[in-house]
Amino acid sequence: MKDSYGGHHIRTVDCEDEAATDCLGRCLADIVEGGLVITLDGELGSGKTRLVRSLCDSLGVGPNQVNSPTFVILQFYTDGRVPIAHFDTYRLADVDEFLAIGADEYLNSTEWLCLVEWANRVEEILPEDRLRIRITQTGVGSRRFEFEAGGDRSELVLKKLRTESI
Repeated sequence: MKDSYGGHHIRTVDCEDEAATDCLGRCLADIVEGGLVITLDGELGSGKTRLVRSLCDSLGVGPNQVNSPTFVILQFYTDGRVPIAHFDTYRLADVDEFLAIGADEYLNSTEWLCLVEWANRVEEILPEDRLRIRITQTGVGSRRFEFEAGGDRSELVLKKLRTESI
């Protein structure tokens, strides 16, 4: 993996294959806590769920439990170190549908780690203080992950991520 810094609130990590993406998920798991919102955006097949799966696995959630919640929109994983609410907003018609499933209860919690795939679809109701991850496919198995902090809590996570050897 190679990484570069794009300014005070951004870190870019290039992963050459899926094993490197899994390593990135493990590094994230070491530094995340309840109360954090992580958003993931990228094209279909860019690796959003792969990163979520490796993160959850490292937090103690069985990797077979973690699938893209596209058809159920929301999945809960409560058997790991941190309770996780995993959202996939790809099939939502609008923000009201997102709110109707009680998303704001988890997004504003100090206990839950919230992972939101296709976050750009509901961006206007997400908290400003979130760790944004933009994923770009750069080759058959390679990906670029751009991390951006939006406030104090996410900036602290980003600072810790900057010190990790990925």
